[in-house]
Amino acid sequence: MKRLIQFELRKIFSKRLTQTALLLLAFLSVLLAFSSYQNTYAFDGNGHEETGKTAVSIDKALAAKYEGVLTNEKVQQMMTDFAPKTNLHGLNAAYLYQNAMQSAVFARFADINGNWNGLSVSDVFGDEKINIGYSASWISTSQNMVRIFLVLSMVIIIMIAPVFCCEYNGVDQIVLTSKYGRTKCAAAKTIASMIAAFIVTLTVTLANFLLAFVLYGNDGLTCSVLWTPMPMTEGYIPFNITCKMLLAYQILLAFTGAISVTGITLIVSAVSKNQITALVVSAAIYMFPVLLPIEETNVLFRYIGLLPLYHAQFISLMSIECMSNGLLYAVWVVPVACIFIGA
Repeated sequence: MKRLIQFELRKIFSKRLTQTALLLLAFLSVLLAFSSYQNTYAFDGNGHEETGKTAVSIDKALAAKYEGVLTNEKVQQMMTDFAPKTNLHGLNAAYLYQNAMQSAVFARFADINGNWNGLSVSDVFGDEKINIGYSASWISTSQNMVRIFLVLSMVIIIMIAPVFCCEYNGVDQIVLTSKYGRTKCAAAKTIASMIAAFIVTLTVTLANFLLAFVLYGNDGLTCSVLWTPMPMTEGYIPFNITCKMLLAYQILLAFTGAISVTGITLIVSAVSKNQITALVVSAAIYMFPVLLPIEETNVLFRYIGLLPLYHAQFISLMSIECMSNGLLYAVWVVPVACIFIGA
């Protein structure tokens, strides 16, 4: 059985299309990481306006000045330190971006002119204890990985689609009439497909986190995701979880998404007569939820959101509900993934 699985793994990874897709995925990961890094902008209010590595250093230095639990005193201090020094010419101060900390505090505590709007921490966040600091890098990394995991799902479909259907050229008659054709051979293909999807997902995840650590360091992992700059605030996860927890959920959903996509593609591959049909049908099934006219506020989205597409595009799924045990509704993807691969 072990040799059969190894043989199937070699078949999966030796295909030229698979190798090309994996190279493109690796290129996308590096491109997004360095693009976000180089496009980082920060102005410290004292004449230092930078991008890239220096901007990250400015953001980190400012975050270190205010990091810890958010208090009314810190809000007042930040509002004073980041007060606009020039006329905004009608621009709403909430959309003014000097640096990550300034943008985060102005998005919640500034009026249109950049003055304090009179709200306290409890007015904005209720009884939640908000830990602030340099979290923008991890939020940016998380957003990049949404795009990467969507592409990863397509790569897995490309890898797995030929597993069964490519046997339908006469070889299937030999395989199915052999002693282990319907048992060990089929099982080896299924197991090899799961292993291949797991290996690729693990490699992509580790590579992206390594890039993030190299570029940004580990600052901000304990910060709340509720404390984000204005461009990341609207439509983001509404629960007070840390960046570390956010990334943990995203990794979980990446693997459940990979398992679910593998299950769907294996089913389609087993009933398709050629690779192109398997590819197109599997991709269509994967993308189908975006065509449904169901809003995130609709009760049906609680079930639609458990489909593999939303494992990668995880923000909508993680925004549904925080259950009484402290876990987010998104954990229900685990049994769903087991159903897909079990089928």
